[in-house]
Amino acid sequence: MRSPLGTIALIATGAILVLVYLSAYTVTPRDYALPLRFGEPQPAKTQPGLYWKWPFIENVEYINKQVLDLDSLPQEVIASDQKRLKVDAFARYRVSDPLRFFQTSRSEKGAELQLSSILSSAVRRVLGQSTFAAVVRDQRTALMEKIRAEVNREAGGLGIEVVDVRIRGADLPQANSEAVYKRMQSQRQTEAQQIRSQGTQQAQIIRSDADRQVAKILGEARGKAAETTGQADSARIKILADAYNKDPEFFQFYLSMRNYVDAMKPDNTQVFISPDWDYFRYLRSPAAPTGAPAPAASPPAPPAQ
Repeated sequence: MRSPLGTIALIATGAILVLVYLSAYTVTPRDYALPLRFGEPQPAKTQPGLYWKWPFIENVEYINKQVLDLDSLPQEVIASDQKRLKVDAFARYRVSDPLRFFQTSRSEKGAELQLSSILSSAVRRVLGQSTFAAVVRDQRTALMEKIRAEVNREAGGLGIEVVDVRIRGADLPQANSEAVYKRMQSQRQTEAQQIRSQGTQQAQIIRSDADRQVAKILGEARGKAAETTGQADSARIKILADAYNKDPEFFQFYLSMRNYVDAMKPDNTQVFISPDWDYFRYLRSPAAPTGAPAPAASPPAPPAQ
């Protein structure tokens, strides 16, 4: 049976352990620790380690010190050139002053509500001073940096530092997008028609020039051919004349032979001419005098019995 002193010692040890447990707390690298004494915040613990507090008098609030994301709802912004934009932006932030953060926001949810309003106002203000082309294409990075600077200036009183602001999307509203698309389509069709017309005109010019070039080349070729033919005929006539002067009788015989070939082509044409005609004088027997009738041909032999 345990003695009363042992029981008292056991109870005292347990009470001490409970007091130690209630008095100690740790801070991790991911958090700030903010002691609250009767609900009043005390200096924050920013370094990781083991710390002590008064039990039953102080309690500890932990505040995330990591970079947090803030998504804002898409909103319509009117640019300086009166064009409507549907802008979707988000921010990344972290708590820089845990005491001020707790005093102004109490929690991440409360901080996000205030920061969302600040971010939306800064987006409308900065983009409203810029043109549509600057937001969509030309100065997007510079505008995001300007929005971040303005948000930081307003969010400094919340104990928050905005490390980045990004425009996820900046587009025309659906109705405007369709109107712009139709206008662009009409412009492109007009440009395409103009290009086709210019192409047709250029093609006609090229064809006309090609036809002129062909006509010119053919004319020159025909002239050259006629000139060559004339030169050839002249040479032929000269050759024939030279041949006639050298041997008129042989030249007459040569011409007659060519006439016989042309006149006696193997076709169905039949011509009945007297063999005594002077035209056939070169086909008669050499013994027959000129102008005398040629000897009659022997009758064909009778067929064999």
